[in-house]
Amino acid sequence: MSNRSGKLLGGILDPMERISEILFGVIMALTFTCALGVATTDSIKVSTMLIGVFGCNLAWGIIDGGVYLVERIYDQGRNIRLLRAMHEAADNVAARRIISEALPPLLASTFSEEQLEGMRQKLHQKLNLPERPQLTRRDGFAALGVCLLCFLSTLPIALPFMVISDAKLALRISNVIAVAMLILCGYAFGFRTGLQPWATALSMVAFGGAMVGVAIALGG
Repeated sequence: MSNRSGKLLGGILDPMERISEILFGVIMALTFTCALGVATTDSIKVSTMLIGVFGCNLAWGIIDGGVYLVERIYDQGRNIRLLRAMHEAADNVAARRIISEALPPLLASTFSEEQLEGMRQKLHQKLNLPERPQLTRRDGFAALGVCLLCFLSTLPIALPFMVISDAKLALRISNVIAVAMLILCGYAFGFRTGLQPWATALSMVAFGGAMVGVAIALGG
């Protein structure tokens, strides 16, 4: 991906969204390679692995991008309802209560009545409320970013099947790469959430392995 594309996606999707999409793509690809490796045993075909891995993650990337747009519609609708309820509140006290209840509890507890009133006044100036949620170009780019992250996370895992003719060896190397990517995702997750990065990295490997096991056991 070009540097420009990376900056674009970085400006639209927050770090945790990017980590989550890469993690999802890795788990999906690892589920497919492990399941197919067990099912085919001695007759693993490189072409089958490549088509399966890319097709699986492309499909789920499209689905995940669609779900992202649905979530954006919900978020916008919730914000419209919040502003409308604030405008229609019986008095300023009721309007401030609506704002406070919409905030995360920890954050709401730090605001004084004066600060809430300042927020109410600024929000009250937004008179031109949209009648319904509307997706924007930014939402479209974000959904595309979700799809691309899920799909592109497949490339390192599929790379061994592109350069190694021995399908069994390629499968082993592919699984090692997938585990390494789980470690990186776990480390980044731990760093972003204030947890111990390396402990979280190892926990992410266990989590990913458990998710793959569940998916395979249930026929996913």
